[in-house]
Amino acid sequence: MSNHTLHIRPYHKNDQPQLINLLQLNTPKYFSQEEEIDFIHYLEKEREDYFVVEISSKIVGCGGINTQGNIGILSWAFLHLDFQQQGIGGQLLKYRIQHLLQQKNSSKIQVRTSQLVEPFYRKNGFQLIEIKKDYWAKGFDLYFMEYQKQLLK
Repeated sequence: MSNHTLHIRPYHKNDQPQLINLLQLNTPKYFSQEEEIDFIHYLEKEREDYFVVEISSKIVGCGGINTQGNIGILSWAFLHLDFQQQGIGGQLLKYRIQHLLQQKNSSKIQVRTSQLVEPFYRKNGFQLIEIKKDYWAKGFDLYFMEYQKQLLK
């Protein structure tokens, strides 16, 4: 990654096939097969602000945010398997948190993730609030977490 520039930009409808492909690459390791239809529904009906990560003009990741009042909610973030464990997910997370703080005036930031990604969010300042077994699908538990770092402007 050091030789290539990372670029985070807003999602465009024509990105959808590439993002579905990225999701499929992360299935079944991080997502269940049933979640693909939920992701498509999210992109088409529930998405507020969604971002893609490009390296050398190739989409390697994505992640979104939604809001409920002054609560910012992180949603549907994942990376191409070849680009994980390189700090890209952390950069995308920081970008989305800053967007929530600056553009949406969020006073609280939450994420609903799984046990598979909970360590990443914990390492980045999130605290576990609740667990629901087999929530997303069998073997994919809900880990509801909240950002605990001080929310500064």
